[in-house]
Amino acid sequence: MAERNVVVGCDLGDKFTELCILDPSGTVIESGRIRTTKHSLETRLARFGRTRVVLEASTHSRWVAAVLTAAGHEVIVANPRQLRLIWRRPRKTDKSDALMLAKLGRIDIALLAPVRHRSHSAHVDLACLRARDKLVAVRSKLITHVRGTLKAFGLRVDGQHANSFPEKAHQVLPAELVPALAAALDVIRLLNVHIAAHDKQVDHLATVVYPESARCSQICGVGPITALAYMLTMEDPTRFKKSRFAGAFFGLIPAADQSGESNPQKHITKAGDGFVRKLLVECAHRILSPVTSADSDLRRWGLKHAESGGPNGRKRAVVAVARKLAVLMHRLWLSGERYQPIGYSHRELAA
Repeated sequence: MAERNVVVGCDLGDKFTELCILDPSGTVIESGRIRTTKHSLETRLARFGRTRVVLEASTHSRWVAAVLTAAGHEVIVANPRQLRLIWRRPRKTDKSDALMLAKLGRIDIALLAPVRHRSHSAHVDLACLRARDKLVAVRSKLITHVRGTLKAFGLRVDGQHANSFPEKAHQVLPAELVPALAAALDVIRLLNVHIAAHDKQVDHLATVVYPESARCSQICGVGPITALAYMLTMEDPTRFKKSRFAGAFFGLIPAADQSGESNPQKHITKAGDGFVRKLLVECAHRILSPVTSADSDLRRWGLKHAESGGPNGRKRAVVAVARKLAVLMHRLWLSGERYQPIGYSHRELAA
């Protein structure tokens, strides 16, 4: 690491960023607020030479880190979940947050639990998957709204497929409800077109850009969207020495609060990317679904876990299967092995 003159704490805001600059002895030599723009950040820090800049992971942190790194600074992106010294303080301000970030960056960067941003290309491709997910969610809400409105008038729409829903709903739509529901049906039609376009993009990403995603989608219940989101979020499978760390990476392991003889059972940490965690849980539901015909060691283990888990056994089994699924996908991605539903890697499933 190049020698640095100062340590800079940045509390990033949507429009303005609070800066706190410490000299090598830890004395505040400058503080103030600047606009959260490329020009303002580069200009303000240019006169200090090569510095260590500490900021929290946020909406703006990825591009800000890229700009400052290109300018020659050492950028540390702190995990906000680990910074209780900041978000648990009774008197919290942007100025004091910037000061605390600078102090922690000067003492020991391990205290910041640094995160690593994904590459620009992975960020762009993942944005496509997230956009599709939002469009599907909006479509589902509109379909539910139309169904509910029609049911209140004793009318029902046959079929479950979203693509054919607008036409089927239009067939039973009475003239008196056209002003209320016609616009919603038009929006559903438009959403179907855009979602289909996203599906083509997903197929292109899975088959051309990231063909290795097929390693993860070998598992019954895991589709190309989950495989791509998993790989684009983790990006580098070699970042973990053991595959079992993948469960913790996506927040699927229980939190711990052990002290002396006390060791209460806690909920999962929900750390990491919530989008991928949601997809893994959805896959776990499909794997354990009673209509699923594909047998596997993972399904057998999950069903056995559900039977012995008490009243909430089913919920716990779904989360447990999602965690093991994350481990299994990492193993397949890293090794490139062919997945065998029965008898594959009992060691991983028992982790």
